[in-house]
Amino acid sequence: MLLSIEGLVLLCLGFFVVSTLYSSVGFGGGSSYLALLTLVLVNFFAIRSIALVCNLVVVSGSTFLYLKHGHTRLKDFLSFVITSIPMAFIGASFRLKEEVFFIILGAALIISSVSLLYQTSGIRWNEPTKVYPKYLSYIIGGTIGLLSGLVGIGGGIFLAPILNHINWNKSVKIAALASFFILVNSISGLVGLLVAGTIQLPWVETVALGVTVVIGGQLGVRLSLKRLSANGIKRITAILVLIVGLRVLLVNGLGLF
Repeated sequence: MLLSIEGLVLLCLGFFVVSTLYSSVGFGGGSSYLALLTLVLVNFFAIRSIALVCNLVVVSGSTFLYLKHGHTRLKDFLSFVITSIPMAFIGASFRLKEEVFFIILGAALIISSVSLLYQTSGIRWNEPTKVYPKYLSYIIGGTIGLLSGLVGIGGGIFLAPILNHINWNKSVKIAALASFFILVNSISGLVGLLVAGTIQLPWVETVALGVTVVIGGQLGVRLSLKRLSANGIKRITAILVLIVGLRVLLVNGLGLF
């Protein structure tokens, strides 16, 4: 056991809040799991592994519900995941030096926060959906898949704002794709860690956090959260992730403080 009982309880509370909020808007919460884990753990292999497992748990339920309601169609999503799956595997297979990992992680968290803020900036994508060549889907999926594998997230938090910006489809379809994208990339990333021999899942922390996000994720999916808008959730999350991302980049990665 890497954490004290008190520390684990506080971490579970943070994971519960994150999983509830993120699942309510179609994400798994990987970036915020990483942000929280970097505050209490120093082993970046454990950080990546736990974040991917929790991501996988949350989006499994979301993907099932999107599928049940007819928003998930594999043929529409295949061009994104066919490149993201192998690239997420490759990214997770890299044995990064600790400082390199924290630089990439810090930058990814900062980008995540900016992407969330961008979605709440007041811009509206009311234009009709557009048709794009298939190769663009392959490029977007592969690029985000590689980044996802490197840092230990599903990548939906990068994918959704890009697709909203280019009017790829309706918002509910994009949310469904983001959830499915996170699911397959999390599985691929975990397999990559396993093959590379860098997967580290301290069982006490993993079980406790896994159970926590199961409860939070299912609660978030089923609640409309009418008292707190999706934009409000994203703004709060973005600010927190930005603060931790800057800390990880400057302190853990670059060693400036």
